[in-house]
Amino acid sequence: MRKAASIWRDLGLTAAILGLSFLAGLWLQHMALDEQVNTTVVFGVFLISMVTQGYFWGVAAAFIGTLMINYAFTFPYFQLDFIIPTNLYSAIVMIVISVLTSTLTTKVKHQEAVKAESRLERMRANLMRAVSHDLRTPLTTIYGSATALLDEGENMTDDQRRTILKGIKADAEWLTRMVENLLSVTRIDAGQLQIQKVPTVLEELIDESVRKFKSRYPDQELELRLPEELVLIPMDPILICQVIINLLENGVQHARGMTRLSLEARVAGDEALFQVTDDGCGIPPEDLERIFTGQHHRQEPTADGRKRNFGIGLSVCATIIAAHQGRIWAETPKGGGARFCFTLGLEEQSHEQ
Repeated sequence: MRKAASIWRDLGLTAAILGLSFLAGLWLQHMALDEQVNTTVVFGVFLISMVTQGYFWGVAAAFIGTLMINYAFTFPYFQLDFIIPTNLYSAIVMIVISVLTSTLTTKVKHQEAVKAESRLERMRANLMRAVSHDLRTPLTTIYGSATALLDEGENMTDDQRRTILKGIKADAEWLTRMVENLLSVTRIDAGQLQIQKVPTVLEELIDESVRKFKSRYPDQELELRLPEELVLIPMDPILICQVIINLLENGVQHARGMTRLSLEARVAGDEALFQVTDDGCGIPPEDLERIFTGQHHRQEPTADGRKRNFGIGLSVCATIIAAHQGRIWAETPKGGGARFCFTLGLEEQSHEQ
């Protein structure tokens, strides 16, 4: 499907540029600027070679441009005549230009693809390092707790066993969410996860996100600020719900000293703006730019000895929002703490898979 779309795109661009070149040639001929016609057509061939894929369209445009000049703009008009040396020279020049331009453009695109793949590999390496840090301790805790229950369970009180089982359950839930996040990132990067945008009522999205968040953190107070009017946003509601929960969960787990957590959503121009704000320890200014790359690590351990890296959940958020053609960033509010923001377009945009 993607290849067919690319072919139709290149065909449309070639036809449009050649058509404009032909119309420009007619206008120049009408203005008695016949000597500029060849330059205009050559420039059109050059543009086609730059904006299309491979060599075919540029070379084809060179042949068509040659026929165009020979037939419509060279005396005798409306006749093909390649005996005249000037016409033959123009054809050779345009073909050479198209081949050289296509070669240069192909090399540039290849270099850009190599750079993009290199960045993707670095991101994968960062995620793997982060995963190794984040998974080791809870797995060890689960193993140790299960071993304690098997070896000493008969000598424990019911409260002791319940406490250990609650710890195992909490660690297992956290590991499950971690795996869900990683699967979302890898499937989007690999093009396997289709972004199915449907018009979603903002209030229903927030209600579902808050419900799931409260099921995990029933004691956490959350302030909500939503618009009074009905707002419809094209999105994949399951993935955006995951983004909101990740951002809220990030505040609970990592905003030391937090006393207030809020979620705000409002319309800002042709976008919907979402903001998750806490009054905790904040984010160092030097980390604001790289916090969504999966490379950000806490320098000091947390109280429970795990979840030291909170870049994985945030990199998931960045990947999902990018797949929705939105924006995501972090900032420091005037009163301190941290604020995570992301936007979604209110108008449906094409998403090529």
